[in-house]
Amino acid sequence: MRIVVARLDNDGDVLLAGPAIRAAAASGDVVLLCGPRGERAAGLLPGVGHVVRWHCPWIAHPAGEFSPEHVEWLRAVLVDLAADVALVLTSFHQSPLPLALLLKLAGVPKVVARCTDYAGALLDVRLRDDPDVPEAERALSVARAAGFALPPGDDGRLRVDAPESSVPGPYVVLHPGATAPARTWSPDRWARAVTALAEAGHRVLVTGGPRETALTAHVAGVHGQDLGGRTTFAELAGVLRGADAVVVGNTGPAHLAAAVGTPVVSLFSPVVPATRWAPHGRHVLLGDQRAPCRDTRARECPVPGHPCLDDVTPAAVVAAVAELKGVRA
Repeated sequence: MRIVVARLDNDGDVLLAGPAIRAAAASGDVVLLCGPRGERAAGLLPGVGHVVRWHCPWIAHPAGEFSPEHVEWLRAVLVDLAADVALVLTSFHQSPLPLALLLKLAGVPKVVARCTDYAGALLDVRLRDDPDVPEAERALSVARAAGFALPPGDDGRLRVDAPESSVPGPYVVLHPGATAPARTWSPDRWARAVTALAEAGHRVLVTGGPRETALTAHVAGVHGQDLGGRTTFAELAGVLRGADAVVVGNTGPAHLAAAVGTPVVSLFSPVVPATRWAPHGRHVLLGDQRAPCRDTRARECPVPGHPCLDDVTPAAVVAAVAELKGVRA
């Protein structure tokens, strides 16, 4: 049996689809359809047999231009795949129906998704509810509705195939960047936390992508070790695996840390609900979850001063790290 699993947004979203993918892989060959910003995570997930990368103009942000040729390319790929089943995994604010239409045009006989809108003949199995549960469990329920269950002994946690850390321990990791600025601490707060953690006796590594090197250099200062732009995504997973704890905003590396079993201090802005998007493993949640920005899905903070996170003190981070240090998920 060939199964297409679609998760078309970012690395963190793809990581949260991991349990659903493993459930599908227990019954057949899984082809993961993901976006460019999810491809790095896709390469680390157990159960993925093949990855198809496609920039989805109704999911990706920024959306990019729409063209019939771009959509026809995907339809042709799907025809060649000749899948038996497709699972369309989306967040609550995304519609599965455009992709369901393409899958049907490509001849996929069974398409399964969660959809609160009327789907007509586009979905063969339609989950109509929108439960307020962790996103990984929400995705796994779509796989279950398609008839796929996790194999015996699989506890449903996030999981990746990651190398061992290339950095000798012990250490704590701070990851200050995020694709949406509203979902992380302000740079100066991160820098103060590095100093506070170092003064508390921790060795601090600061991680980030190639476009975040100015940020990581500022945050690391003289008290932290700057690894910004110096690791691949897989190498980052290894570094996170070796950490005593990871301090991070609501962004992909929070879920990557959970997937390698490292406890997370989550600086979590309530622009999206923590019940759905908090790290899946052992974590401490910091940030005012009742702030005025709650449930706005804002990418830039709509409240002057970013109080939901910037009111968190470095001392609170030091205390959270002390609570979690060495407690593996």
